[in-house]
Amino acid sequence: MTLSWAIAVLLAGSAAEQEVLERYRDVRPAMGSTFEIVLYAPDESVAQRAFDVAYQRIDALNRVFSDYDSESEASRLSREAPMDRSVPASPEMLHVLQYAVRLSETTAGAFDVTVGPLSRLWRRARRQGQLPSPERLEEARAAVGYRHLELANGDQRLRLTAAGMRLDFGGIAKGYACDAALAAMRSAGVTRALVNGGGDLALGEPPPGQTGWRIGVAPLQPDAPPSRVLHLARCGVATSGDAWQFTEIDGVRYSHILDPRTGLGIESRSSVTVLAPDGMAADALASAVSVLGPQRGLALIEATAGTSCLIVAVVADEVKTYSSKHFPAGDVANRNGPDEE
Repeated sequence: MTLSWAIAVLLAGSAAEQEVLERYRDVRPAMGSTFEIVLYAPDESVAQRAFDVAYQRIDALNRVFSDYDSESEASRLSREAPMDRSVPASPEMLHVLQYAVRLSETTAGAFDVTVGPLSRLWRRARRQGQLPSPERLEEARAAVGYRHLELANGDQRLRLTAAGMRLDFGGIAKGYACDAALAAMRSAGVTRALVNGGGDLALGEPPPGQTGWRIGVAPLQPDAPPSRVLHLARCGVATSGDAWQFTEIDGVRYSHILDPRTGLGIESRSSVTVLAPDGMAADALASAVSVLGPQRGLALIEATAGTSCLIVAVVADEVKTYSSKHFPAGDVANRNGPDEE
């Protein structure tokens, strides 16, 4: 076979793939949010099978990580705190906790999945429009701390050592579920897919004939168009911000994003977009950078291999943009064209 003939065969194969793969989309409620999956498959039956295995995996992980489901693994473990001895945990639980603890150590607690007692207190404060009392805040803070979490990964066990501990995976579980859904579809033979879990994305192979998925970077203001468009594949993307979710108490604007070290919503306004090797890392890092702020957040990203981020923040009533060294420039957003995010 000559080189020119080989190239012709490859091009023909690529063209044939583009002809036979069709775009399919499915949206379903899951994990207290809305999940969207876009994929390319040869026919509807293959697409439907991929959708089903993906959402089955997401639902299974909700039963592991949900703090709203009293029967979830996370809720059951929290009820057993403080534990006299380590107890069995699922591989998924230990995998996520192992990464979460490493990030907690790196950020000195700016990210912490043991923040559950403070999360519940802050949700109540937002509903009532009143800050928690110093006494209740201090009581909740005493039950929070990644150092109270002991992992025995070798024999799949863990231990919660402080009274009143409660796990909260709100800043990491959706990203992990996106990764797991993408892997489930890959096992079903579908590799060109995107999973969007309420703004946390896991991207597989790009659409046929494209270099990447077209992803709009979320703006600081609600209802504003994306500030730029990126073309990405084989990575995770997450945006953390308070454009939609915030509250004002006694004239102070608090984000829904909680600082585990203070127990209160952060007061700074920002939109943080993180690119990482997978959705779990992107999800968790976006939360951590939001709490750390632009300077320390960028330092974290620059020290974390394979990641980059863009921060748009209000500083002294002025909107400023901060970008890590490797965040792609992207394209100016097309106001008339749809974006995947």
